[in-house]
Amino acid sequence: MVRNLTGFWGSAARKGQQTPDESSARETCLVDGKDLTGSDTYARYRVCPQCRFHYSMTARERIDSLVDPDSFHEINRSIISLDPLSFSSRDSYTKRLFSDQRRTGLTEAVVTGTCTVGGSPTMLIVLDFGFMGGTMGCVVGEKVALALERAVKRKLPAIAIVTSGGARIQEGVLSLMQMAKTSIAANRMNEAGLPFVAVLANPATGQAYGSFANLADVILAEPGAIVGFSSFRVIQQATEAPLSAESHMAEARLQHGLVDAVTDRTELRTVLGVLLDLFGPRYKLTRADGAQQVSASTPQHEAWNSVQLARHESRPTAADYIPRIFTSFVELHGDREYGDDRSVLCGLGQLAGQTVVLLAQERGRQGDPAARGGRTRPEGFRKAQRGMKLASKFGLPLISMIDTPGPDLSEEAEQHGLGNAIATTMAMMSALDVPTISVVLGEGGSGGALAMGVADRTLMMEHAIYWAISPEDAAQLIYQDADRVDEAAESLKLTSGDCRELEIIDTVVSEPPGGAHADPDEAARQLRRALLSELVSLQSQSGKKLLKARYGKYRNIGEYSSHFGAAINREVTGLRSLVASGVRRVTRRGRTESPPSIDQVAATAQDGESERE
Repeated sequence: MVRNLTGFWGSAARKGQQTPDESSARETCLVDGKDLTGSDTYARYRVCPQCRFHYSMTARERIDSLVDPDSFHEINRSIISLDPLSFSSRDSYTKRLFSDQRRTGLTEAVVTGTCTVGGSPTMLIVLDFGFMGGTMGCVVGEKVALALERAVKRKLPAIAIVTSGGARIQEGVLSLMQMAKTSIAANRMNEAGLPFVAVLANPATGQAYGSFANLADVILAEPGAIVGFSSFRVIQQATEAPLSAESHMAEARLQHGLVDAVTDRTELRTVLGVLLDLFGPRYKLTRADGAQQVSASTPQHEAWNSVQLARHESRPTAADYIPRIFTSFVELHGDREYGDDRSVLCGLGQLAGQTVVLLAQERGRQGDPAARGGRTRPEGFRKAQRGMKLASKFGLPLISMIDTPGPDLSEEAEQHGLGNAIATTMAMMSALDVPTISVVLGEGGSGGALAMGVADRTLMMEHAIYWAISPEDAAQLIYQDADRVDEAAESLKLTSGDCRELEIIDTVVSEPPGGAHADPDEAARQLRRALLSELVSLQSQSGKKLLKARYGKYRNIGEYSSHFGAAINREVTGLRSLVASGVRRVTRRGRTESPPSIDQVAATAQDGESERE
C-alpha cells in the first residue's frame, strides 16, 4: 500500500523542482483583466494586486512564500503509493500517479518538513491540489500523521496548509480511514500542549477538512476559498433551491464562526509568525517587572452618578483598552459551531512581554448593531469557552473584560441554548488551572457578566457598576415608580466601593477625574498597572493552589464577615433613624403596628450574627 523508495525519483523530486502551472505564465487577470506582468505581488504570492484574487499555488511555491530563507528541510519525501486495491478504471491508478509525479515533481499530494517561520521552529504540512486534487489517500494520511508525531517528539508547533478536493476514490475505504489516522495524530498535539494552526486554501473540502484541519487550535482561511466538508457541487445536487456563489466561501464560514480569520496571502507569513511567537516560549513576570502592588482602595460615590458614568456614550470600551494595554493582539473568531458573536472579543496578546488569553465583552458604539450594546448571545459564550480551553492547554493566564447590560434575552438566544451557555462558561472558568483575572470596565449586568467573571482576582473600574437587576427594573418592582431609580440604585449596592466592601471584587482601579472617558489613555495606564500587579501575584501560585483559593473565595461570598457585620451596623443605624422619625408600618392584614424598639432591632441583628458564626 505504502512503500518507501529512497532515491527512486530523480533529481527533480530530490531538489523539489516542478513544472510551473498555467498561472505562472498568466499575463492578465482572469477577474478584472488587469496586466499582471512585472507585478511582484503576483510573482511571489499569485495574488492580483488590483482585485486581490488568489490564484492557485503549488506546494513548493507556498513553502517559499511562508518559511524563512533556506530553513525548510523536507521529511518522508520518498514514501509513495502502490495502488493498494488494484483499482480498475479506464486509466490505471498507477499510471495516473506516475503522470502527476512527472508533472509536479512531487511524490504525493503532500509535502512535509521542518522550517522556521518568523524565527520560530515549526513543522510544516502542505497539501498540493495539483496532485490528484490534493485528495487524501494512504500516503497523504501517513505523511500527515508522521509529521504530527515528529512534531510531538521534538516539541514543535505545526502548521498545515490544506487545499484538497476530497477522498482518493482509487483507494476506497482505505482512503476514508485516513481521517481517523490523522485525527488521532492531531489529538497527540493537543495532549502534548503544542500549537496547531491550519490554513484553508482554495478548495478545502472533503476528508482533510473533516479531520485534522478542523482540529487545529487556530483556523485561518484565504479570501474566496471554497471551504466545507461537502463540495459546492454536491450540495447543489442535494437541494432544489439555488445556492449563492458566496455560500461556500471562507467569508461565509467566518460569519458562521467556523474559521478564526480570513487572511490575505500576502499577510499570512506575518500572522503565522505572530501566532507562533505568542504560543512560543513562556515568560513569567516577577515583582520587579510588575511594578509596585496596587493598593485596594474603597472609594465612595453616589450610586446613580456611577450608573450614568458607566453608561456614558464616550466611555472607553474593550476595543479602546486592548490596543492601549496589550501588544501583538491576534483576534480569534467564532464558536466553531454556529456563529461569531461580535459582542465578545477573543484572542491572544502580550502584556509586558507575556502571552495571555484575552476575553472581552464589547458593547460597541451607537450605531454598531453587531455588538448589540454588549448583550452576549450563546455563540459569544461558546467563543469565550474556546479562549478558556486555549488558556488551559497552553498554560496561559486568562484576562476577561466585562462590559454588558446582560445577556441577549431574545427568543433566538433561548433556542440556541442561552442558559446552558452561561452555566457551562461559568463552570469552565471556575475550573481553570491557570491564573485568571476579570475586570469590570463599565456595566456588569447579571449572569451575562458573571459568566466571564469567576476569576482569581476581580478588578473594577472606579465608576463601573455590578448588578443583579438594573436600577430601572428595580425601581419599577420595588417602588412601582420609575422616577425613584436613584433610590433603587443606592439600595442595590452596585458601585465599586459597595462591591469592594461586600468582597465581591478585590481591587478598585482609579479613573481620571470626571470618569474614564475624560482621559482614556490615563484610564488604560491605571488598568494596565493593576493587571500587572495582580498577574505577578497570581503566577507565583500553583494551579492546585489557585483552584483551592478560587473555590474558597466564591464559596464564602455572602457568609458572615467583618464587612457583613459592618453592613448590619449600617442597617441598624438606618432603622434607628426610621424609628426616630415615627414611621409606622402596615401589616399584611391592614393593621398598623408600632415600630420595633431599638433594643429589639439590635437583638435581632445580633441573633443573625450568632447563627452565621
